[in-house]
Amino acid sequence: MPAQSNFQDAIREAQASALVGPNVVDKALPFVGGGMVLTAVGTFGGLSMISAGSPLAAFLFTPLLFIFSPVSIAWLVVFFVAQSQAGNDKKNSTALPLLALFSLLTGLMLTVLVSTAIGAAGIGGVGTAALATGATFLIASVYGRRMSDSVGQALGQVVGLGIIGLLIAMVIQLVGGLFLPGFGGTGFELMIAGFGTVLFTGAAFLDFYTMPRTYRDDQYLAGALSMYLTYINLFIFILRLVIALSGSSRD
Repeated sequence: MPAQSNFQDAIREAQASALVGPNVVDKALPFVGGGMVLTAVGTFGGLSMISAGSPLAAFLFTPLLFIFSPVSIAWLVVFFVAQSQAGNDKKNSTALPLLALFSLLTGLMLTVLVSTAIGAAGIGGVGTAALATGATFLIASVYGRRMSDSVGQALGQVVGLGIIGLLIAMVIQLVGGLFLPGFGGTGFELMIAGFGTVLFTGAAFLDFYTMPRTYRDDQYLAGALSMYLTYINLFIFILRLVIALSGSSRD
């Protein structure tokens, strides 16, 4: 028994020594939550503009123009600047307002998708997506921390390959839709939305494993940005799945 106990202690010490930032997840979580709240505020603001019939909303949130709108361009610029600042622990004071602005702009970016979801499935569909995302976070926060190295590394490889496949499928969907209206139909969208939901559910669990092994404790803002993006993408694909299922039920 003493020998077995010493062996187990040695394993635990080896695993602990592999952690770059053992406390980074706990430090990052408040900022992830704050980012989600700001995203909700941004989306509510965008929906309010649409419901008020604002001419600015008609310009900003027209689906085809939205890709090239000032909101989208600002979102990309702020993302890259915030990412570079968050990765430097000496620039946390600069990174924090940039991350807050990025979260608000992300909310505006989600306006079209959320508006479409409300039209297709009602406000309950958006609530379902939000609850599913929150439930995934709670479960992942418990089991993701306990993930073994073998499972974590295997899941990381699967998620990495899955993201490549998802990007290829989305590019095919986009290009096909430009040249062939209705390309793929609801079935293709269901496949992408379902695959994206499963993929980012796995990524949600993976975050709790990889963050302490990737970021130091003083890099909590970079970790928060990474986790925030995972859960925003999970919400987006669940919402797309809700829209696709609502469309298929009417066919």
